[in-house]
Amino acid sequence: MPLLLYSSMKAKIYKPAKSAMQSGERNTKLWLLEYEIADKKYVEPLMGWTGSSDTLQQLKLRFKTKEEAVAYAESKNITYRIEEPNKRKQIKKSYADNFAYKPPA
Repeated sequence: MPLLLYSSMKAKIYKPAKSAMQSGERNTKLWLLEYEIADKKYVEPLMGWTGSSDTLQQLKLRFKTKEEAVAYAESKNITYRIEEPNKRKQIKKSYADNFAYKPPA
């Protein structure tokens, strides 16, 4: 019976990008499997909170490699799509370059 439940689910496998407030690479090394939204969200009338009957939206599974995430999705018969991470361009420059005089062009 659980196999029927898994077959209708869709997931996204991706490597999260660092936030704009991060200087390091923490939380960017693992691959995440995140379920896509299957049910609409609604506003709860009494308190005004956002709610949903889809509890899988709250679930994020972490894997060390992309292959582990794909193997898990295939073993559970979950339809998935992979989002490859973008390469970061690092510009190496000296701290003194922030204060260097640059004549107007």
